[in-house]
Amino acid sequence: MTASSPSSSSGWAVLGIADYRRFILARLCGNLGIQMINAAVGWQVYQLTGDPLYLGLVGLVQFLPILVLGFPAGHVADTRERTMVLRLCLGLELACAAILGILAFSGGSAVWPILSTLALLAVGRAFHAPASHALLANLAPKELLPSAIGWSSTVWQAATIAGPALGGLLLIFGSGWVYGLASALLLAATILTARIAPRGVPGSAAMDWLALTGGIRYVWRTKVILGAISLDLAAVLLGGATALLPAFASDILQVGPAGYGWLRAAPAVGAVLTGLYLAQRPIRRRLGVTMLMGVGVYGAAILAFGLSTAFWLSLLALAVSGAADMFSVFVRHSLVQLATPDAMRGRVAAVNSVFITASNELGEFESGIVAALIGVVPCVVVGAIGTLLVAAAAPYLFPALRAIDRIEDVLPPERAASG
Repeated sequence: MTASSPSSSSGWAVLGIADYRRFILARLCGNLGIQMINAAVGWQVYQLTGDPLYLGLVGLVQFLPILVLGFPAGHVADTRERTMVLRLCLGLELACAAILGILAFSGGSAVWPILSTLALLAVGRAFHAPASHALLANLAPKELLPSAIGWSSTVWQAATIAGPALGGLLLIFGSGWVYGLASALLLAATILTARIAPRGVPGSAAMDWLALTGGIRYVWRTKVILGAISLDLAAVLLGGATALLPAFASDILQVGPAGYGWLRAAPAVGAVLTGLYLAQRPIRRRLGVTMLMGVGVYGAAILAFGLSTAFWLSLLALAVSGAADMFSVFVRHSLVQLATPDAMRGRVAAVNSVFITASNELGEFESGIVAALIGVVPCVVVGAIGTLLVAAAAPYLFPALRAIDRIEDVLPPERAASG
């Protein structure tokens, strides 16, 4: 077996590819830094303002740049060398982490400089996500791609566990220390990415309207991808509780910054355990049904969290929500990666990224607005009920998604022929 062409089909074989190892290590360090920043910013802003509306603004200022730049970013991922794009994005994210650290150590109480820096950070993330998703499929052969997706998702979720937990502990000493460590991690991610061999340029289309909207048109024509990302958008937009965790930790559960860190990490604990299982035993059959069931369990877990007043029960409910969401994430990522031609992969990944950002960051804004109007707990409970209703209606709204059995059923012609 060679490093570039593993002969084993086991879940570990893909780790024999050196550039793939560098990719997931960079992904680990980069997401660890970003998750620490997200945890610190939420706590810092809530402590400065005490207003859940500002937690919503944290999401809004990160959503708008990705909404505006997401589709051009997908075109860049399809027409520029992807490792170079990632290095530039990580450099910008590193600079933003350093700025946040300087603002924190200066002791200022103004929120708008923090929000402005987050908007700049979102510019880097807008270009980072489609380039990263598109590059993944270039690093592993087709037969190892399900395991590559599983490991990549697991590493991402592992960082989502460790980042908030470590950030919560460091918040005891001040948010500046969180941003300092995040800067070091983003620097490590930049160095690791620089060691990945360039993969060449997938395409050369001019950045005109047809090229920019190519991803949207492909997703619209490919109903299983449209259904998968639309379902995730609706479920997380309604049921996301992450933005309000500072309020739960501070006012309802009264567990302080360390407890807040564990609340942020709990969904990823369930997700990473599920991801490790899926990396070894990828879902081969009943993909559509698996995703629909995952959304339903996710909504039920968020409902339990919203009604809980016990810290241990809240942690358990969030962990279950992360485990359920991981099944949905695995199916969605598999469909986006495997059902998309390489020349379109960046633009389709950009559409996926905009949908994910809409569900997460726009969901945070929606949560902040609703929580300011009706209260934190009613906001989460009503949103969870909405997610359950979406899960119940999804089989009828997205029949093509429900009907998917195997990933081979949706392979594009170029990939089906090569298999």
